[in-house]
Amino acid sequence: MDEDRPHHTGLEAKIAARITPTLEALDYELVRVAVTGRERPVVQIMADRADGARFGIEDCEALSRTLGAVLDVEDPLPGAWTLEVSSPGIDRPLTRAKDWNRFAGHLARVEMVVAQEGRKRFVGIVLGADRATARLRLDDGSEIALPRTEIRRAKLVLTEALLAADAAPPFNEKPLN
Repeated sequence: MDEDRPHHTGLEAKIAARITPTLEALDYELVRVAVTGRERPVVQIMADRADGARFGIEDCEALSRTLGAVLDVEDPLPGAWTLEVSSPGIDRPLTRAKDWNRFAGHLARVEMVVAQEGRKRFVGIVLGADRATARLRLDDGSEIALPRTEIRRAKLVLTEALLAADAAPPFNEKPLN
């Protein structure tokens, strides 16, 4: 597993493989691909700017046009579908090791594909991740290492600390004096 790219399976992996080169060429990073719905599926693509700057509406518009064209040519879905491009938001999903490391110290909810230590759901403080595992400190003070390939979904929990961290300038911008 590449720690700088999210882990996808099935159709989502196929779409991610098709759009990632274009995203990276435009200086963006893929955060997540999700396909929902059956009759008219929605392809949701979440991305970050590679330079760490805030992701704005202009980014959504540009990526929607470009990735829509890529997907129209590649045609990974039969029939009609809808494309949604967005930023990950404040309570973002944790899909890459860099996300787990960047948001260390914040609260997250994790749902596993396969039970770990007898359970599938965990809530705890993010401790970081590497190529293979993501680590949390649970309420009882214990720590758990979760296999990243077995994580169904993980996302930050909206807390005052997370809101305060989001209000600070992004790591590449200096505050105005």
